[in-house]
Amino acid sequence: MKNKNKTVVKSLDILNLFLKHSELSLNEMVQLSCIPKTSVHRMISSLEEMGFLQRDEQGQYSLGLLFLQYSQLVADRLDIREISTPIMKALRNDVDEAVKLTIKDGREVVCIEQLDTTHPVRLYTKIGQRSPLYAGASSRILLAFSPTDDREQYLKEIELIPIGFGTITDKATLRSILEESVKVGFTVSQAELENYTCSVAAPIFNNTGKVVAGISIIGPDERFHKDRLPQLIDKVKIASRTISKELGWDKSKYPTVG
Repeated sequence: MKNKNKTVVKSLDILNLFLKHSELSLNEMVQLSCIPKTSVHRMISSLEEMGFLQRDEQGQYSLGLLFLQYSQLVADRLDIREISTPIMKALRNDVDEAVKLTIKDGREVVCIEQLDTTHPVRLYTKIGQRSPLYAGASSRILLAFSPTDDREQYLKEIELIPIGFGTITDKATLRSILEESVKVGFTVSQAELENYTCSVAAPIFNNTGKVVAGISIIGPDERFHKDRLPQLIDKVKIASRTISKELGWDKSKYPTVG
């Protein structure tokens, strides 16, 4: 692009300095940017006036609160379903099993996308279908990575009603599985929502490190034998990390995916 405005470019160069530095003085910005001091002073005065920079009593500059508004707008406008679908398709094509995307809604989870397998024997989950947080891998992974206080409050109040013959109905057992899921970054369910089924799930995080969805591979338990499970687990975890990164998750700041 030959028609870049030089002042705008230099102003962005100044702002980019704050990607690595939380605070900078005028002289430090001059030294790091190699831009004349008078030019830097003029630009940061304008940036401060517009809210892009703020200055404390010691004369140190940092990014202004306006960036918080912009970052929230970006986060809010990211469509998790749109971002996840290509990655889900790649995962489905790789393992040839159904792949499901779920989000938390109160004390339930909702399926917002599912891609079916080509196998004649398959599970049918409708988009919009709900299930309790305690049952099924795609549900339980969202409960596992919920804030600790919220999770404990839920466990105190919920009645664990059996749905499939593998539904966990003992709270001590469920709590132990939830804690283990946080450590390893995935969970596995067998016949918890529907008999003779199995699923593996991993959490999806946003730019603040908050769990916002779960991705799972689901199918008949006969295809999820013990020799194949480790491979499916690895693949669903890779998919969850890929989607999380697309949503702005930074492992160095929020190392919450196992």
